[in-house]
Amino acid sequence: MVTRARRGASSLGCLVSLLLFVAALYYGINIGEIYIRYYRLLDEMKAQARVAPSLTDDVIRRRVLERVEELELPEAAQNITVRRTRSPLMIMIETYYTETVELPFFNHTFELHPRAEEPL
Repeated sequence: MVTRARRGASSLGCLVSLLLFVAALYYGINIGEIYIRYYRLLDEMKAQARVAPSLTDDVIRRRVLERVEELELPEAAQNITVRRTRSPLMIMIETYYTETVELPFFNHTFELHPRAEEPL
């Protein structure tokens, strides 16, 4: 009895699955990078809000601005607002910026508004 040996060629289903995986990885890395930078900036803003009672608004703004420059965020992210309210006694640090992703078959502008609030 003779059995037919399978050649070393890949099946079409395997190639399609591999192509979809690579495409998802490529898009995920490029889009994920935006959110990683966003959360790193948000983390810095929250850290500064926690130590705000012992710092001036200018020092807080300078520290957050240093992180914006370190993360190479768009220029609009440099418009950092630091507000303290009396009732309730709180501090709010925020900014707003957009980032555009241009990938094959996908162009999108992400509007990001990181904001940190802490009681004083």
